[in-house]
Amino acid sequence: MDNNKAASILKKGFIIVFGLLLLAGILYYFIAGYTYSEGNRAGLLIKFSRKGYIFKTYEGELNLGGLQPAPNTVGVNMIWKFSVRDKAVAEKLMKYEGKYVSLHYKEVIKNFFWQGETRYFVDDVEEIKR
Repeated sequence: MDNNKAASILKKGFIIVFGLLLLAGILYYFIAGYTYSEGNRAGLLIKFSRKGYIFKTYEGELNLGGLQPAPNTVGVNMIWKFSVRDKAVAEKLMKYEGKYVSLHYKEVIKNFFWQGETRYFVDDVEEIKR
C-alpha cells in the first residue's frame, strides 16, 4: 500500500510541475510576442544580410546620421540594428541597400532566438527619394 501511495504522490507532483512549466511557457510566448512600441526610423541602409548557424535570420543596420563633426575630427554616426521576419520585406530591403529608406518597425519585449538578433522587427520599407 505504501508503494501505491508514493506512486500517487509522485504522479500528482509530476502533473503539477508539468502544468506549471506549460503555463510558464505559454506566458513567455505571449510576453515575447507583445509589441512594446512601434514607429518609423529613417536613414541610410548600410547593411542587410541573412545570417545564422542553424536558424537563418535577416539582420540589418541603418545609419541614422549623427553629429556634425568639428573641423579636423571624425563624425559620430548612430547605427540602428534591426531584424526582419517577412521574406518579402527582406527582398525589398536587399534592393535598397546603400539608399535612404524609411522603416516601420515593432519593438517586442523579448524575442525568441530563431526570430532574430534584435528586439526591433521591421515590417515595412519605403525608399526616400532625394
